Amino acid sequence: QVQLVESGGGLVHAGGSLRLSCAASGGAFSNYAMGWFRQAPGKEREFVASITRSGNSTRYADSVKGRFTISRDNAKSTAYLQMNNLKPEDTAVYYCAVRRTGVSSTSSGLYNYWGQGTQVTVSS
Repeated sequence: QVQLVESGGGLVHAGGSLRLSCAASGGAFSNYAMGWFRQAPGKEREFVASITRSGNSTRYADSVKGRFTISRDNAKSTAYLQMNNLKPEDTAVYYCAVRRTGVSSTSSGLYNYWGQGTQVTVSS
């Protein structure tokens, strides 16, 4: 069983930055692909970014491309989401997720384990 704990959320003004962390335990982190998703009130959960197990391939939603960067440190069993130039529409609960196959995906249904989420609020 893999446990994921997100941190780093908070309240920031538009144009500001936040760095989310996702600490994993209970599994072989370096074997897993990682993804970040978000869910705003009244909306479906949506893909934000993903990274392969080696970290050499990443994917981003069009809405965050050029502003967000996903990375990972396999030695620390931690994934990160650096968020720059934040916009009010980025306000959501952000979740990290693990896909055991090691191949990243934009589909939430293909991820096996999820964190509890961290709130990001961007004020205008």
